[in-house]
Amino acid sequence: MFVSYKWLQDYVDLAGITPEELAEKITKSGIEVEGVEVLNEGIEGVVIGHVLEREQHPNADKLSKCLVDIGQDAPVQIVCGAANVAQGQKVAVATVGAVLPGNFKIKRAKLRGEESNGMICSLTELGMEGKIVPKEYSEGIFVFPADVVPGTDALSVLNRDDAVLELGLTPNRSDCLSMLGVAYEVAAILGREVKLPESELHSSEENASDFIQVRVEAQNDNPLYVAKVIKNVKIGPSPLWMQTRLMSAGIRPHNNVVDITNYILLEYGQPLHAFDYDLFGSKEIVVRRANDGETIETLDDIKRTLTKEHLVITNGKDPVALAGVMGGANSEVTSETTTVLLESAYFSGAVVRKASKDQGLRSEASARFEKGIDPNRVRVSAERAAYLMAKYAGGEVLSGTVEHDSLTIEPAVVSITLNKINTVLGTEMSMEEVEDIFNRLQFKASVDGETITVTVPTRRGDIQIEEDLIEEAARLYGYDNIPKTLPIGSSTAGRLTEYQYKRRIVRRYLEGAGLYQAVTYSLTSEEKVAQYAIESRDAIRLAMPMSEDRSMLRLSIVPQLLEVLKYNGARQNDNLAVYETGAVFLSNGTEELPVEHEHVAAALTGLWHSHSWQGEKKPVDFFVVKGILEGLFDKLGLTEKVKYIQSQMDGMHPGRTADLLLNGEKIGFAGQIHPGVQKELDLKETFVFELSLKAILEAATEPLHYHAIPRFPSMTRDIALVADKQTVSGKLKEIIVEAGGTLLKEASVFDLYEGERMEQGKKSIAFSLKYADPERTLTDEEVTKVHEKVLEALKEKAGAVLRG
Repeated sequence: MFVSYKWLQDYVDLAGITPEELAEKITKSGIEVEGVEVLNEGIEGVVIGHVLEREQHPNADKLSKCLVDIGQDAPVQIVCGAANVAQGQKVAVATVGAVLPGNFKIKRAKLRGEESNGMICSLTELGMEGKIVPKEYSEGIFVFPADVVPGTDALSVLNRDDAVLELGLTPNRSDCLSMLGVAYEVAAILGREVKLPESELHSSEENASDFIQVRVEAQNDNPLYVAKVIKNVKIGPSPLWMQTRLMSAGIRPHNNVVDITNYILLEYGQPLHAFDYDLFGSKEIVVRRANDGETIETLDDIKRTLTKEHLVITNGKDPVALAGVMGGANSEVTSETTTVLLESAYFSGAVVRKASKDQGLRSEASARFEKGIDPNRVRVSAERAAYLMAKYAGGEVLSGTVEHDSLTIEPAVVSITLNKINTVLGTEMSMEEVEDIFNRLQFKASVDGETITVTVPTRRGDIQIEEDLIEEAARLYGYDNIPKTLPIGSSTAGRLTEYQYKRRIVRRYLEGAGLYQAVTYSLTSEEKVAQYAIESRDAIRLAMPMSEDRSMLRLSIVPQLLEVLKYNGARQNDNLAVYETGAVFLSNGTEELPVEHEHVAAALTGLWHSHSWQGEKKPVDFFVVKGILEGLFDKLGLTEKVKYIQSQMDGMHPGRTADLLLNGEKIGFAGQIHPGVQKELDLKETFVFELSLKAILEAATEPLHYHAIPRFPSMTRDIALVADKQTVSGKLKEIIVEAGGTLLKEASVFDLYEGERMEQGKKSIAFSLKYADPERTLTDEEVTKVHEKVLEALKEKAGAVLRG
């Protein structure tokens, strides 16, 4: 919102306050002033000139030689290049020695042999943007009214001796999208009165209701519609003061009638529209929803197709305006207009926003309707506009207004205690101070003991609850005046929950093991959503996906990590190990929200480590992945509770995949990606794992116990067992540990042989068994006795015998 400092003085006494000081006060009260532009900054020496004579330049077809009265002892000769310069005009003249924008200095010069003592200026040469200059002067000099006096400061006549404050308004402060709204705000800040503009009408004896009727079919979209009729208007330029105020606000002047509607828009914040009554096409205004496929040509000469979600103003048959957005070209006010049908209405912000968005047409009017206007200004704005049309367009305002009114206007009433205001703000304001603040805001306030009840004017639709009153009290009291205090009371040091602490352990361990953390989308495609899912559930589709590749909530993290490997592999980064902790989304049916479970997943490909100086290269394999997992479970105290069971899974290598069980329940899987998938993704041998992080972090663990370094020697026995090929080493290890009892401290596999010397369907697995007792030295006989018990259990439970 651009606010003219000089215009604002019409409503509030700003004596003793400079524009810069006012900007600082407004900013400190809660509305940011983004800048203050002094319109005549860097310009001097520009006066009004009267063109006494104009003749063609003798040596140039496109130049004119003018004799101009600039209020000095004698007129001066000026050579001008503007095509529209003519004798008798009042124009802006930059005299010799004047300075124009860009530090352009005017000097006495000769142009094609003729002396020129100054420069006749266009508005753009005086620093105005071309888009706000009246169209008839956009290509030439600006012509002033005949009553201006030569030698007068032209910048003053153009209201360029002004400053414009640019307000950065938040959406809740739509009340300040008008000069009167800003005036109420400034008056409250300065403790001064607001002067309302004059709008006393002298109506004719004819009644407006004899010329027009109003019928509203879409009453929820348009609960209040006011129409007035002004006859015998004379279309012409608006007063110069009005034009300059509009240009200061960034609006281009058109003619007196259109300029008055725009002026009221800025003054009251109420959008108006003027129809040419004779072109309207009927004596009835009908407000309704548009029909699908219905069209209208708007004032910007664009034909627009409408839908039933758009609100239109019609003549009973055809649309003549897109309500709250823009009028139609078929009833536009032109130089031939003699009777004006004036519209002032209260439209639903939602329906205006929809039409504005669908048509890609955002206007000053639509912006105000979208944010909300004051319903109590609908009628007074129409009265003020009619008054100005009578005064500056010579119009005759017909008696009365024609309206549809189904709008219930109830100002908000909010009560609050003084104690709550002071408690929230940390202040010690008295009730008199608080009451004075609300009186300055022109809120009606009544006090009952410690409670103050405030009736909020409809212009302040943002005040609805107690906290809104507290904010008003704070900003008018002055944020700088609120005491600075430290919190009082006991405090608790922040700490991680047990789950967060363990999750941090998981991340630090995986990073320490050499894996990089990845962060991927939790959205995937319908094709990939079910791949590698630990738990089979229905997939969940987004209602409004950004694309089909990101249309489903993921059930597994692995597909995204494979995409990470593919992306890096295409860039010659072939040796990579990444992990991610993140959510997967499990459906509970169509009527309930999905459950989010946190998983941890990893993907590894290429070389695990390469020691060039030792000639050693270790590619990633299943045992690398298993080793990472065993280290993780050992870190979390779950080693004894986790088992690896060979399994088969879609998308995984049939012989190199294992399910992971925690206390007998499946918590994830680990293994190699199927060779076909590896080929499709152009990856080398790739291994992955995915676990339910929630399951492993919430699993109960035993307290950590420390054991002293053994003082007595241990005894080691190695055994090579012949067993069926289908027998897994994990099962044999379980039998060994169970049979070995307390004396067996370690059992580990160190060799596997499946060569040609083995019997068909058999394999050889070698274990190293370590026996010890922390209290004494074991004898050979004691170890042998336990060892034989182990061998016997292996033979009995797994059919495994010592290899001969």
